Amino acid sequence: MAKGTVVHKILDAHFVSGSKVTGEVVAFKIDQTLTQDATGTMAYLELEAMNVDKVATELSVSYVDHNMMQNGPENRNDHMYLQSVAAAKGVVFSMPGNGICHQLHLERFGAPGKTLLGSDSHTPTGGGIGMIAIGAGGLDVARAMAGKPFRINYPKVIGVKLTNKLAPWCAAKDVILHLLGILTTKGNVGSIVEYFGPGVASLTVPQRATITNMGAELGVTTSVFPSDESTLQFLQAQGRAECYKELKADADAEYDRVIEIDLAKVVPMAACPSSPDNVKAISEVEGMKIAQVIIGSCTNSSLQDLSMVAQVLKGRRVSPNVTLSIAPGSRQVLEMLSRNGMLADMIGAGARILETGCGPCIGQGQSPADDTVTLRTFNRNFAGRTGTKGDQAYLVSPETAVISALTGKFTDPRNGGIEAVKFEMPEKFLINDNMLLKPEEQTDKEIIRKRTIGAPPMNTALPADIDGVVAIKVGDKITTDHIMPAGVHLKLRSNIPAYSKVVFECFTEEGKPSFAERSAAIRDNGKHSIIVGRDSYGQGSSREHAAICPMYLGVKAVIAFAIERIHSANLVNFGIMPLLFANQADYELIEEGDKLTIANARELLKENKLTALLTKADGTTHTIPLTHKLSDEDIAIILAGGMLNC
Repeated sequence: MAKGTVVHKILDAHFVSGSKVTGEVVAFKIDQTLTQDATGTMAYLELEAMNVDKVATELSVSYVDHNMMQNGPENRNDHMYLQSVAAAKGVVFSMPGNGICHQLHLERFGAPGKTLLGSDSHTPTGGGIGMIAIGAGGLDVARAMAGKPFRINYPKVIGVKLTNKLAPWCAAKDVILHLLGILTTKGNVGSIVEYFGPGVASLTVPQRATITNMGAELGVTTSVFPSDESTLQFLQAQGRAECYKELKADADAEYDRVIEIDLAKVVPMAACPSSPDNVKAISEVEGMKIAQVIIGSCTNSSLQDLSMVAQVLKGRRVSPNVTLSIAPGSRQVLEMLSRNGMLADMIGAGARILETGCGPCIGQGQSPADDTVTLRTFNRNFAGRTGTKGDQAYLVSPETAVISALTGKFTDPRNGGIEAVKFEMPEKFLINDNMLLKPEEQTDKEIIRKRTIGAPPMNTALPADIDGVVAIKVGDKITTDHIMPAGVHLKLRSNIPAYSKVVFECFTEEGKPSFAERSAAIRDNGKHSIIVGRDSYGQGSSREHAAICPMYLGVKAVIAFAIERIHSANLVNFGIMPLLFANQADYELIEEGDKLTIANARELLKENKLTALLTKADGTTHTIPLTHKLSDEDIAIILAGGMLNC
């Protein structure tokens, strides 16, 4: 087992209970939480349902960065609720337009050695400043705000040893894409990535944050860098030097696995459609015609990234065949670019400047045209995530993106004929926190709840027998985007009955009933819906709606080869059994509409001896053994019908 690592030093300092044995459940204290508006509304409704008067954390921050379009009243209704409940519960509120939660938290609140739990899967961004920062469902974050510890399996630690330094035009984004090519997006559940080695010192905090941010795509619990002189320099520039503490692994630290990356050998990379681990060197796709470039997201919207972009664009012109859009990650970044003239350089080159928010990364605008290539500095390129069916989205570094925007085709930035830009960390960032509202500054503590905001739905206790019907059968790598689409539907997050109508919308065939309609028919017949999947079910976003909405529709179990950590926890929290095939070959026997009966489910779940009786349309039957990786506490929650019933 790994020892002497940064991971274990932070977790051990926050240990509450459990067994410090790899794979065993351990509970640890959470210092800070963050929410964003797409997941936060439900999290605070759940906090209210717990009858919590004030949050018990050192710091909790509610950010508004996702639902910014305000097409109709729903988004602004959510924002008003979030601001008012933050004031009432003792939470800092970041107003719309202040920036993306992960970029902002890194700038204004992140602190080495602290623990952070966020209702967004890219919360591990905080690992770039030396935090154990973990994404989770909103209910788990609400419990943390209530002072409850957070439970995970005591992790394996994958050590990534970095040597040398990046060559000109090669970027932190290329490092994490290189690692995704090694580890892929699946098979890493229960692990934390820790970076170490002499190459770490060559990376700034924004570069480290890019790497830890997109570590979420590896499927690991989180990723972390040590805290060193670069960390201190960043905190000093943010006016927060008092938050600094040195944090590094012991000289004799041991890791469960070590991967070595020579930074000098990292080349410009791209994640090709439609998975972040479908990586190729830019040299393999160079010359391909492109039509759109977007630079931004919580992965690549720092001052360092956008200063480079501005300097490259200065005095040049974006290709007339390309639209270039740029979204600064925070108001701090936007204002500094404005004051130093770099914003004018971007505009002068033909770039479109977007609001400081998540925007196109979650399908909120800027969808590409049919049959065109879009380059994005984002973290995910799942099929259809752009808002265009059959999209061709490639994930690249800002360096590759800006050079390609000038040439109108996929271009290795080393071949762009432009001298590489160097970034110097400013001695002092522009500090303007007037859009961060502290609860004590808000005199009105009345919670505002408009008509579009409903209470979190309650489940019933798990029945003794599951009289199930397979409502849908899906394949590998089903993401929470597949289950609960974002984009134009994101504004429905506070209205579960309405949002539930689009569960698995991407699989609806023209002229046939939707998943919601099939599930409703199953429920009306007094039976229970079951979802069947293959490997890596539920990867991607932390959105707990991918559990809440199926629960609302009557789903009692998900059966797959493997279910990703956050989604499995969300299923438990809302009383759905996350089950695994004991024999993967049994998957082939099952079809949509088949009957799956799980007798004596309550008792056999405790003993981990569940079996399902499969009954085909022709009356033939098969016995399918099932298993799970649930703790005793997980089982108790499921039996009760979810955390809100406990």
